[in-house]
Parts: sequence; structure tokens; C-alpha cells
Amino acid sequence: MADVNRGNRPLSPHLSIYRPQLTSMTSILTRLTGNALLLGALMVVWWLLAAATGPDYFATADWFMTSILGKLIMLGSIWALWYHSLAGLRHLIWDAGHGLEFEMAEKMGWAVIGGSVLLTIFTVILL
Repeated sequence: MADVNRGNRPLSPHLSIYRPQLTSMTSILTRLTGNALLLGALMVVWWLLAAATGPDYFATADWFMTSILGKLIMLGSIWALWYHSLAGLRHLIWDAGHGLEFEMAEKMGWAVIGGSVLLTIFTVILL
């Protein structure tokens, strides 16, 4: 027989009690940065194709690449590249069966976030 109280039960997990874990957020961010890297790669390909096409087209592409928006996209791409690389290393460590304890997984998550920010700053200063 059908459950008559079905509409009175709370959703699971209910939004008022659910707290996202760091590992789930970093996993989602890994997927997002992987997709976001395509934008930076497409911009670089566009810039190179424009350079091969001619000076007028290259001037347009170079203007966009050196604009504030272009620089912000490229800065975000640098961070996404470092983040995605470090998160990939973390997953390789997990695949080997290490660092799966809760405390270590949390530390590795914060290390990926902090490391990507520090490496991005280092890259921008160096280049």
C-alpha cells in the first residue's frame, strides 16, 4: 500500500543541516578548473592563429589579450592550471591508497588550495 505520510518527510540531506565538505568542494573545483582551462587555451590558439593570419587580425587579438579582461582570464588560467595539476597529484596519491584518512584528506585539500595560490603568485612574479 502507498505511504500516506510521504509528503511530510524531510528531504535528505536537508539544506538546513547539510554542510559541504572540503574534499567534495575541491573535487567539484577540479572539474570546473579542467573545463575553464579550455577558455585560456582557446585564447592562446586564437592569438597564435591571428599572428599567422596577418598584422591587422593580430592587432585585434593582441589588443584583447593585453586588455584587463584578457589579463584576468589568463591569470585565472594560470591559477586553474596550478590548481588542476596539484589536485591531480592529490588524486594520484589517493589512488595509491595513501592520505585517505579524514585529517590527511583535509590537509591535502588545503595544501592544494594554498599551493595553487602561492604557485600562481610565484608564476606571475617570475614571468
